[in-house]
Amino acid sequence: MFVDSHCHLNYKGLIEDQDAVLARAAAAGVSAMLNISTRRREWDDIIATAQKAPNIWATIGIHPHEADDHADVDTALLVNASAHPKVIGIGETGLDYYYDHSDREQQRTSFRAHIAAARETGLPLIVHTRDAEEDTAQILHEEMGKGAFPGVIHCFTASQEFADIALKLGLFISISGIVTFKSAADLQATAARIPADRLLIETDSPFLAPVPHRGKSCEPAFVADTAQFLATLRGISVEDLAQQTRDNFFRLFSKAAN
Repeated sequence: MFVDSHCHLNYKGLIEDQDAVLARAAAAGVSAMLNISTRRREWDDIIATAQKAPNIWATIGIHPHEADDHADVDTALLVNASAHPKVIGIGETGLDYYYDHSDREQQRTSFRAHIAAARETGLPLIVHTRDAEEDTAQILHEEMGKGAFPGVIHCFTASQEFADIALKLGLFISISGIVTFKSAADLQATAARIPADRLLIETDSPFLAPVPHRGKSCEPAFVADTAQFLATLRGISVEDLAQQTRDNFFRLFSKAAN
C-alpha cells in the first residue's frame, strides 16, 4: 500500500534488528522501500540489504556531509556503481550549509558530479538541501540547462518558492514525518499544494519519527502515520494518497518497475 521512498535501513537504530523492522513495515502496509546510501563504504551493504527482498531497492551516492572525504568519487564511479540491478537512484547528494561538515565548494562539486551521473544513467537524483536554497536552485537550474535529468527533493522543508522552482524543473517533492510536527505550519501549507502527480512520502528513518512516535527511532512502518496526516491535510483518503504516491514512485524510479 505505502512506499517509503527514502530510508536508511543500515543505520544504527534499524540495523540491529533489521528483519523485525522489515516485518513491522510489511504489517503496516509498506510494500516498497528505497534504502539510501551516504558514503562509499556503505554501498555494498546497502545493496546487500536491497537484495534481501524484491520490494527493497538501493541508491549509491555521497551525502554533502561526506563530500570532503569523498573527493575521489566522480561521475564515472557513480555511473559504474549504479549499473547494479537493485540500484535505482543516485544520491543522496546536495548541499547542507546548516552543519557545514564539508567545504561548500566541495559540496557543490560533488553535487554536480551526481547530477551528471543522473543525466547519463537516467536514474533519479535524490537531493538533500538545508539552508542552501539559493545555491541548490542555481545548480539545479544550470545543470538542467545542460540536459534534463529526473529527481526528487527529499525530506522537503524548504520554502514555497523553492518548491515552485523544483516543480518547474520537473522534480518531485518528498514529504517526511516533519510535516506532522506542530511547528511545521509553513511546510504543511506547502505540502497541501504539491501537485498529486509529483508527491512522494518517506520516513528518512531512523531519523524524524512522525507524531505519534516522536522520541522513538523512526522506521519504515511509520510512513503510514505520515501518509494519514498528509491525506487529511490534502482532503483525500489515505488509500488515495497511498495509491498516488506509490504510482509516482514507480513512475520516477522506473528501473524498479522493470
